[in-house]
Amino acid sequence: MLLEQWLKLAEAQHPQVIAWRRYLHQHPELSFKEASTALYIEETLRSFGKLTVSRPTPTSVMARLIGERPGVVLAIRADIDALPIQEETGLPFSSNTDGVMHACGHDGHTAIALGVAKLLTDHLALEELEGEVRFIFQHAEELPPGGAEDMIAAGVLDGVDYVIGAHLQSPVQVGKVGVVAGPMLASPDNFTITIKGKGGHAAEPHRTVDSIAIGAQVVTNLQHLASRHFSPVDPLVVSVTKFAGGQSHNVIPGSVELCGTVRCIDPELREEVPRRMEQIVRGITEAHGAEYELQFTYGYRPLINNKEVTAIVAESAAEVVGEDAIYTIKPSMAADDMSAYIHRVPGTYFNIGAGNQAAGIVYPHHHSRFTIDEDSLRIGVKVFVSAALKLMKLR
Repeated sequence: MLLEQWLKLAEAQHPQVIAWRRYLHQHPELSFKEASTALYIEETLRSFGKLTVSRPTPTSVMARLIGERPGVVLAIRADIDALPIQEETGLPFSSNTDGVMHACGHDGHTAIALGVAKLLTDHLALEELEGEVRFIFQHAEELPPGGAEDMIAAGVLDGVDYVIGAHLQSPVQVGKVGVVAGPMLASPDNFTITIKGKGGHAAEPHRTVDSIAIGAQVVTNLQHLASRHFSPVDPLVVSVTKFAGGQSHNVIPGSVELCGTVRCIDPELREEVPRRMEQIVRGITEAHGAEYELQFTYGYRPLINNKEVTAIVAESAAEVVGEDAIYTIKPSMAADDMSAYIHRVPGTYFNIGAGNQAAGIVYPHHHSRFTIDEDSLRIGVKVFVSAALKLMKLR
């Protein structure tokens, strides 16, 4: 079948994709609690026929369209969880769950993947299909440690040759598609530093080991990691986001707690940062007679797209929206556990524009008034189908 025919079929299916998205938007569930969402996805997939449907974890789903001859195995990943936000969009299909909202587009990601699965299931004969298309509906992207590693441990990548995924982007005008080969997103690691001094009366600071004053020096010197310890051309963010200690205006506390995040793209730099942090904290606390504890927790890996797969997706997207509508993504210090899949299997993650200033669709992700232009769903299905056909060598 020619690509033009596939695109017409995607066009005809668009109202159904919108309906799926709106149902999911109205029934959001938080990370690791997506039981009803997963059940809805499972039942929808089973209704298509041909698919082998399974539940890798209690709140995730996988579907396999398996050809009768061996060949390329392509995985398409969508995330399904929502956020703890009270929706204020006023949409007729707003969330019916207080304090929970699809404020990042995961309802759209899921609807797009369902649309691709439906198209390929309806119009690919298994006897003609060489290889397999695997659809991964992943739980808990929003909440570390995330759901990707659970899925991989359950075997969703076994035998997979390529993996692709996409993120809807409300800051980008609908009709545009973003790609980038190489680094795209950062690793979101977290730290907690406890500084233990000696408390006492604020009028007699010389009799104390002032944990607040020491903590302030730690905060200031941690900024030197990005500005003086590492090259300025290597992206690195070190942000202290919590400084807690003390209960009274006239008492110097015995300890304070600092929390924050470290974001970087280079895997080697990522491994070096905790060591340098400890040098700084140890030096400052020892100089002032204090003690410390440093806990460093690794989050998702940096997301680094495969060049060859990215090139194929870029070519496929250009066939759908035109060469002029393709833009190069600037690497961001945000994060996504799609990186877990691409770390193991050649793949790419791309962006689909979902904003529309004229229609007032301008709010950022994780905002209570976030929404998408649903034309982005149409584009998403078409790009995925075009890319799948290329990667599966079906055209």
